[in-house]
Amino acid sequence: MSTFTQQAHPAPRGRGARSNSSGRYEAQAREAFDDGWTPDDAQPAKLKTTLTAEKARVIISKNASPDVGFSRSINPYRGCEHGCIYCYARPAHAYMGLSPGLDFESKLFFKPEAASLLEAEFSKPRYQPIAIHIGGNTDPYQPQERTLRITRSIMEVMARFQHPFSIITKSALVLRDLDLLAPLAQANLVRVAISVTTLDRKLARSMEPRAATPDRRIAAIKGLADAGVPVIVMFAPVIPGLNDHEMEAVLERAGQAGARGAGYVALRLPLEIKDLFREWLATDHPDRASRVMSLVRQMRGGKDYDADWGTRMKGQGPLADLMAVRFQAARKRYGLDVSFDGLDLGKFKVPGKVGDQRDLFG
Repeated sequence: MSTFTQQAHPAPRGRGARSNSSGRYEAQAREAFDDGWTPDDAQPAKLKTTLTAEKARVIISKNASPDVGFSRSINPYRGCEHGCIYCYARPAHAYMGLSPGLDFESKLFFKPEAASLLEAEFSKPRYQPIAIHIGGNTDPYQPQERTLRITRSIMEVMARFQHPFSIITKSALVLRDLDLLAPLAQANLVRVAISVTTLDRKLARSMEPRAATPDRRIAAIKGLADAGVPVIVMFAPVIPGLNDHEMEAVLERAGQAGARGAGYVALRLPLEIKDLFREWLATDHPDRASRVMSLVRQMRGGKDYDADWGTRMKGQGPLADLMAVRFQAARKRYGLDVSFDGLDLGKFKVPGKVGDQRDLFG
């Protein structure tokens, strides 16, 4: 069945995707068509964000991929209002019977019982601590996190149990939680990664419409570093012909702000993302669209995407090799090649509860 439209449409204000085509698991497909109206005739309606509480049975997900640096993760939210057009998590919304397009960034789910589920898991007699990554799928600092505080509650459990974790975000809201992160960092229990994809405000607004501005992300790196929290900058994704020329500039700014490590990921276009990304290029960067996709295919064995482990994160071929050489050189030049020690697993301890016998003799 057809799951996307070839026709490019202006996005609702503040949204990344240009369409909302059916997910691949839906019995019936919907597809946009040209009814004769032009963008000048009919402006797209404002799209509201809806939030739905999700009844989760478990909170820690396991990951077996050798391409990522963690085997356990927690995702407080499904969907992401940041609306990044390239987001590799978009296809997961199809499992919910929703579109990886506009549904992904406007129909969000949150896990109100995340903290209690995590506390119950940590309290099991046979639980063995292993570093957990927060935000491996969608950003844990959604705009709604300001009021919902799901991510905050998870980190409070981590702090009580002295459990090691890492977290990745492109939101400056992470600075709200410095009161937790700073002491955990002193105990070698936390590491934070900040994603900086571009320093160009115009490109960032188009590509990541509701994420923090590039300057605010750099400021978040500085705020974390000044508080003693180890920070890694992620230049991800690298999009050849669009933002790849900024690699050195982004790493330089991040190093000046206090980042101590760096990483990068080449653009990934699995499943529905390839069509959503093409639509976005056609509307926002029509002059570069053909060249960008040609360069992407050069890094993916002639295809839009190659999902093979070992190459899916970096690509392959001369262009990918050059990208790797540039990254390693810039990483060293700007002091982002610090070797981090492993997070401390030995401090984990189930805290006593009020009324426990041990409290009688405290």
